[in-house]
Amino acid sequence: MRIAIDYTPAVTQGAGIGRYTRGLVAALAEMDTINRYVLFCAAPTPASARWPANFTWQRSPLPARWLTIAWHRLHLPLAADLLTGACDLYHAPDFTLPPLRRARGIVTIHDLSFLRVPDCADPGLRAFLERATPAAVARATRVLADSENTRRDLIALLDVPATKINVVTPGVEPHFRRETDAVRLAAVRQRYGLPERFILSVGTLEPRKNFAGLIRAYGRLRRARALPHALVIAGRPGWLYEEIYRQVERDQLADSVRFLGFVADADLPALYTLADLFAYPSRYEGFGIPVLEAMACGTPVVTSDNSSLPEVAGDAARLIRAEDTDMLAQAMAEVIEDSTLRHAMIARGYAQARRFTWHNSARAALEAYRAAVA
Repeated sequence: MRIAIDYTPAVTQGAGIGRYTRGLVAALAEMDTINRYVLFCAAPTPASARWPANFTWQRSPLPARWLTIAWHRLHLPLAADLLTGACDLYHAPDFTLPPLRRARGIVTIHDLSFLRVPDCADPGLRAFLERATPAAVARATRVLADSENTRRDLIALLDVPATKINVVTPGVEPHFRRETDAVRLAAVRQRYGLPERFILSVGTLEPRKNFAGLIRAYGRLRRARALPHALVIAGRPGWLYEEIYRQVERDQLADSVRFLGFVADADLPALYTLADLFAYPSRYEGFGIPVLEAMACGTPVVTSDNSSLPEVAGDAARLIRAEDTDMLAQAMAEVIEDSTLRHAMIARGYAQARRFTWHNSARAALEAYRAAVA
């Protein structure tokens, strides 16, 4: 097969869909020497990237924004497989599918949060996805879902036939492991000004991640138990995030809640390792890779019981209702204070994280590619 993959998110997005695209393509490059791949990119390609002989680059003549306008707003018939050269398949890993001339289209749908929790979405992005995503899944030969939960949502909300969907779960990158180098740990602690003991959460600052609820629970826990831990939140500001900062002011927690902004990928394993607890009380997730990253680094996890999170966390995390502040506070206190529980959760977390590898993801993607051609 000759397979074109839109690699643009891997270059332009540090986390989320960018991480998914980088991890999947890197695993395909390691394991598949038979098929030919064209990495289509509407952004400057990394100069240092090295790929096997069956992988080639195709730079877009237009920047990503112009392609989006041409394809999804003006609906111009500019076929993507004309830009990539003739191919059997075109894989779009970011919700939308461009017009195609002869290639069969595959689209990855990471979640349907813009339909399940629309109040948490950026209004402009939500309006765009409400138009573009149903059209993409209708035109696609195969649809890839990050989780069983997303597969069920595709069937229930967009009427996608179950036989058209392949579940391709993301994996945990190998460098996510417990950091044992004391010099490295000290350097990361100094770089971000980290306190001695802290609870960690990671994600874009936006309503779906429920950081305001986490701050409320943390405030109650700190007042009730004189908790010495700070709360550290790593992630860029996204949208509708003002309430997060207001919650810090209401609970008078400015001295104990730290916002790090974007943390370099290379620093994340040390950051997870330094934390006593990883809290991820999201309102909805298509998958929730940070849960597994924390587990792979030996950090116990408290997360929500909704959407895909139970299938990601398995029996290794404490599950709570995202909207129940008292339940979240109690779960965090128990994991921090009960050493026996902590050790059991850490052991189960290591085992759970090992189940999700990018090689497994690549094998599942190849099955979908073969099914699309067949």
